[in-house]
Amino acid sequence: MKKVFGLFLILAFPFSGIGQDIAKESALTENEMLTGAALVVLGFTVLLVFVLVLLLIKLKNTLNPLIQRTEEEELYEEQDLWSKLFQLRPLALEEKLVMAHSYDGIEELDNPTPPWFMFLFYSTILFGAIYWVVYHGLGDGKIMENEYAAQVKDAEIVREIYLKKFANSVNESNVTLVTKKDQILEGKQIYDNNCVACHSSGGEGKVGPNLTDDYYLHGAGIKNIFHTVSEGVPEKGMIAWKKQLNPLQIQLVSSYVITLKGTTPANPKAPQGVKEGTQQAGL
Repeated sequence: MKKVFGLFLILAFPFSGIGQDIAKESALTENEMLTGAALVVLGFTVLLVFVLVLLLIKLKNTLNPLIQRTEEEELYEEQDLWSKLFQLRPLALEEKLVMAHSYDGIEELDNPTPPWFMFLFYSTILFGAIYWVVYHGLGDGKIMENEYAAQVKDAEIVREIYLKKFANSVNESNVTLVTKKDQILEGKQIYDNNCVACHSSGGEGKVGPNLTDDYYLHGAGIKNIFHTVSEGVPEKGMIAWKKQLNPLQIQLVSSYVITLKGTTPANPKAPQGVKEGTQQAGL
């Protein structure tokens, strides 16, 4: 709808910046602009032809006042401009339209469909044919799917702005464990991209310690793990990930690491550090 509105404005106000601004915000393509312009020009052309025909009829009647006209023609001529424009039938001629039958004194008029209505009807058929050719013949036909994809893309942009704005509000003093499935999956993606080289894909440990057992080197719990990931362990070769990940990403990957506890990957590394619960210890 926003695209249609932008297209209407840019065609209705070609010398102003209103339509152009709306069109840019609506991401109108050049083909959509040309198609819309063609449809608008076609509509105005048909309307212009219709008006010209009426004007020619009026001009003919004006230039030929001596032509003998029937009573019916004179009735049409005496109508106001509105009735002439829509070719409405004069009320005085309704008697000629009464059908032969009647029911309980109710008479029916054999009144044909007004020409203006037929004009609109055939216009919708023409518009439908052009629409089908443009969007389903020449285009891919996936109109709603394309709109959905565009909305998802816009939502991702808004989400990125939100994350950049609020990510720094998370720190090791207020960080909490996230448990939603989509957040854990996002944390897993961060883990797969950055932590597999040292901790292996299943967390069984390689250069780094085993993340699936109950033993920790630097403290258990989300706050301790967040601190370890954020600040790193330089003496053990673990970098400070706060230079590459924002606090929200560190929260997600730390929460994912906690989900690895109790899993049974193949060839787990031997326990290191102190068992959880015996004393303050960790990752």
